[in-house]
Amino acid sequence: MKNTYFNLIEQTYYFPQEGFDLRGGYLSFHGVSIKYLIEKYGTPFRLIYLPRIGEQIKKARNLFNRAIKASHYRGKYHYCYCTKCCHFHHVIGEALKHNVNLETSSSFDIDLILKLYAKGELDQSTMIVHNGYKTTDYLSRIMKLIDAGFDNCIIILDSTKEMDRLNKLVGNRKIKIGLRMAINEEPQSAYYTSRLGIRPEEMIEFYKDHIKENKNVELKMFHFFVDSGIKDSLYYWGEFQKALKLFIDLKKESPSLDSLNLGGGFPIRNHLGFEYDYEYMIREIINNIKEACDNDGVHEPDIYTEFGKYTVGESGAIIFEVVEQKQQNDHELWYIINNSLMNTIPDAWSIHEKFILLPINKWDNEYTKINIGGISCDHSDYYNSEDFNQQIMLPKFTDKDKDPLYIGFFHTGAYQDAISGYGGIKHCLIPSPKHVIVDRDESGNFVDYVYRNEQGVDEMLNILGYNE
Repeated sequence: MKNTYFNLIEQTYYFPQEGFDLRGGYLSFHGVSIKYLIEKYGTPFRLIYLPRIGEQIKKARNLFNRAIKASHYRGKYHYCYCTKCCHFHHVIGEALKHNVNLETSSSFDIDLILKLYAKGELDQSTMIVHNGYKTTDYLSRIMKLIDAGFDNCIIILDSTKEMDRLNKLVGNRKIKIGLRMAINEEPQSAYYTSRLGIRPEEMIEFYKDHIKENKNVELKMFHFFVDSGIKDSLYYWGEFQKALKLFIDLKKESPSLDSLNLGGGFPIRNHLGFEYDYEYMIREIINNIKEACDNDGVHEPDIYTEFGKYTVGESGAIIFEVVEQKQQNDHELWYIINNSLMNTIPDAWSIHEKFILLPINKWDNEYTKINIGGISCDHSDYYNSEDFNQQIMLPKFTDKDKDPLYIGFFHTGAYQDAISGYGGIKHCLIPSPKHVIVDRDESGNFVDYVYRNEQGVDEMLNILGYNE
């Protein structure tokens, strides 16, 4: 791809071209013409390209199964999609087409699963891993799911007190459970040990006192979760080895324990210089588990992963129009977009998450360093280079140009709608942009439609009580 922008970037970065190319001077995303969508729907809009979800699932599943076969590993691999990452029906429905299992986080997730079951989109054999804090309501709904015939539900205990609440509800049922280990956080964290999970020092005793002789529960899974994800770092491998040792110690006490859940996901492409060796990490995970189990004479466990951002993140994009440029001093040029960054990509505002930012058009123009600002009144409604440790370069343009400059934030498919509160009240009452779905039909042709139009004033006034 020969053009000014990529030549500039390639002076210091390797650019992964997968998913992007130029067609008629406009950027396309996974072969989808952004120009076509802009002309059809206007801006701003949120885009979800559904086939990317299946591609990610197949990639991870193939890599795990190849590593398992190569190392003669005796356990199986199970792919779970964690619903909290993106709850939309079109997303979960697409993932289920690829035979994934599900992971839940709260009580309403159970109603979501029952709706999917009623639609015939999953069956009772689906593995359902129940994470999150177990309120009485959440546990009661899980019992309802089990009573509906979902025999593969596994309730992951996040604290020892959840066992007391479970015992009050279990009745004559036989329940599968798991135990989550509390980990030490990364050195830069504001606290040392995660509030989530059971202290490693307590787990064996807890199992002996409350689970081993309990006829109504069967320990099936050990859950290990690192919030920063699966990374090739001293921190990750240190916590991984501690978890693996505890799993083996617990396995020696509990013959029914046969599954190891590697919570925390794979990273996704979030900047132009992204590099990650998925195959190496998976191979090392498999080999480490096999070696540890062989050394202690225990059978290798089935491996579960809970990939949320990895599953859906790279399917998403948000497209904006630059409505004004403002030169506020000799060094800072602002491009003002036609929505709020705080509202549409809250991860960038709240935790400084990075996304791939690219111009949609004007690729042949000269480029300049810019800051991007939203139209809200909040001074934090911006995206610039200093906060994200990257140079933001976009095409120059003039007010006399026939076409405006369009820009896109890519790989935004995970968490943004959940965190911003899709369809709710937004900062400065700036509406949620329209939501466009792109899929492929049986012949491989693109199909696009509007899932939801831009949020209207009456929707907001109803929520606020003005239309009563």
